[in-house]
Amino acid sequence: MPIIPEQISAHVLIWATALFILKQLVADFVLQTSWMARGKEQQSGWLFPLAAHVTIHALTTLAICLLLSPSLAWLALVDLLVHAAIDRSKSLIQIRLQFKPDQSGYWWMLGLDQTLHHATHLVFAITLASASTAP
Repeated sequence: MPIIPEQISAHVLIWATALFILKQLVADFVLQTSWMARGKEQQSGWLFPLAAHVTIHALTTLAICLLLSPSLAWLALVDLLVHAAIDRSKSLIQIRLQFKPDQSGYWWMLGLDQTLHHATHLVFAITLASASTAP
């Protein structure tokens, strides 16, 4: 069993991880409109729907950072850029390979997309937990 170093706040790590899991569910599935979901997947006209979607993610990351460690509010900008890169990359691959929901490749891409977002959030949670005990 891994041991959390003393330099990292276990409480903040657990809370941040839980908040980022909830954030991903809310921002990616509850608050994402069909205009965003369909629009960001297009070959053209994708920029505004993607920008709206990743702005929601950035704002929710900002809220988590302001709650747990305001000095790390800049992570919201990192989230905006990383989330946009992941989502656009997924869209380009799906366009190129013409994956549809009735194909396993489509679901593999959705799973990879979600895994990359959660991995990003884990890095954010560790960063927040590390900062909370820093001198």
